Amino acid sequence: MLLETTLNEIRPVDAAARRAVGDRLDSLTKPPGSLGRLESLAVELAGMQATERPRAARKLVVVMAADHGVCAEGISAYPQAVTAQMVANFNAGGAAINVLARHAGARVVVVDLGVAGAIPGRGHRDHRIAAGTRNLSHEPAMTPAQARQAVEIGIGLAQAEAAAGLDLLAGGDMGIGNTTASSILTALLTQAASTAVVGPGTGIEGEALARKRSVVAAAVAQQAGWRAEQRDPGLHLLAAVGGFEIAGLAGLMLGAASRGVPFVLDGFITTAAALVAVVICPAVREFLIASHQSAEPGHALALAHLGLQPLLQWQLRLGEGSGAALVFPLLDAACKIVAEMATFAEAGVAGKT
Repeated sequence: MLLETTLNEIRPVDAAARRAVGDRLDSLTKPPGSLGRLESLAVELAGMQATERPRAARKLVVVMAADHGVCAEGISAYPQAVTAQMVANFNAGGAAINVLARHAGARVVVVDLGVAGAIPGRGHRDHRIAAGTRNLSHEPAMTPAQARQAVEIGIGLAQAEAAAGLDLLAGGDMGIGNTTASSILTALLTQAASTAVVGPGTGIEGEALARKRSVVAAAVAQQAGWRAEQRDPGLHLLAAVGGFEIAGLAGLMLGAASRGVPFVLDGFITTAAALVAVVICPAVREFLIASHQSAEPGHALALAHLGLQPLLQWQLRLGEGSGAALVFPLLDAACKIVAEMATFAEAGVAGKT
């Protein structure tokens, strides 16, 4: 099967390429380490891509969209119809991710994995599994077969794009109710208290926020024994409390890692998907770059669990891949420093005495 084949193809990052780029950075016309994280980014990219000349020219954001049955519990400030409406907005080029990706020189691909309503217009890719997940408060969000299908759709997309030529891949999300599913996954996978991971999401407060906290706490308690699921625990969690778009994002990460393509995380939703991807294959963690730390409280906990340091802390909480698109120019800059900056010898500049 595609998932198993992909897992067998994921290799550790290239240590020799990392050393070579680190040595070159130290030979450039600057004090060693003076470009800070720009230098460490270049080293990371070199290891992921297994090259001494890391690249960031060909960039893609894949926005996964799906609806969540748990919205029936009144946990969102927006109606579920917004998911389909926003996909239409992505298709028309009018959303934040479209604007930010255009200015970063990145393409945007929108994928319907399970939007509940009809989507006006065209432009997205139709991989709809069902009309949204089921209500995780009363039954598993999806079947095990559906969870695998969503993951493998993500894998297939990433591998196809890599074959066509890709330097950086980022994931974005659209799905009313997905911060609830992400909070549950984050609490279970980081072993954090459910109260510590629940935030306002779309901007809820008062009774709605209390309902969301109650839903998350109940689901976490019900899935407390998930680690006993020795066979495919990641797929088990996705089926129990996940979302189609979260599973698709996890698959994107697996597919990217199998082809040596760095994956840029966006916010809370993509990082929750990363937690699952790392359960499925721990080696994936070395191919992840955290673009930012969002205003959602669970995001900081998820990043810390993965050992990732975000590049930005700008209180973003939109999703869509917006934070990832914002850091594409930083990754471009890291690569160009390696490729275009002169060494002391090349520039005829005296080195450190």
